[in-house]
Amino acid sequence: MEYLLGTLGVAIILFASTNVDDIFVMLGFFADPKFRPREVVVGQYLGVAALYGASVLASLLSLVVPAAYMGLLGLAPIFLGLKKLWALRQGAEADDNLEDHEKASAGHGKIAAVAAVTIANGGDNIGIYTPVFATRTIDQIAIVGIVFALLTALWLGAAHFLVNHRTIGAPIRRFGHWIVPFILVGLGILILHEAGTIEFLSRLL
Repeated sequence: MEYLLGTLGVAIILFASTNVDDIFVMLGFFADPKFRPREVVVGQYLGVAALYGASVLASLLSLVVPAAYMGLLGLAPIFLGLKKLWALRQGAEADDNLEDHEKASAGHGKIAAVAAVTIANGGDNIGIYTPVFATRTIDQIAIVGIVFALLTALWLGAAHFLVNHRTIGAPIRRFGHWIVPFILVGLGILILHEAGTIEFLSRLL
């Protein structure tokens, strides 16, 4: 039971910390009359599935590379978290989601457009998911995939709800981006610890 709860906890934190931006992207799609809800749902699932699949394939390197070395990938979410924090301080991410949405609206295939934006918006996610998957068993990776599917449905439902309740979304839009960088740094430290990388590096030093 502890094994299952631990995996569920990691999956929830992993998804939530890397998909906060998607809430705002989906808000834009649901609010746009050019996009039907079904197109947004299918496109979002295709995008998340592509990111998940790419991360699983990349994590297969752990079969031939020692865990301590794979754990070095934990530096990626730490770097990305610090990068996001710096960008927020500089105000560089203010209009990213709006620009992605506008580009997608100009496309011909609406489902493909939503999927493309999801993948582009979550490109950094592969660098975060891969080291986590590399330090997990096949069963744990499958559980994470199921949690991702369920939480994607929750994300879609929340975005659809917030489209009709703008005032509720205001605090999320205002403070959500500031929480994510710290969660990413925490995930990176967890990966380094679980893979034994910290202990490995301490012996070298």
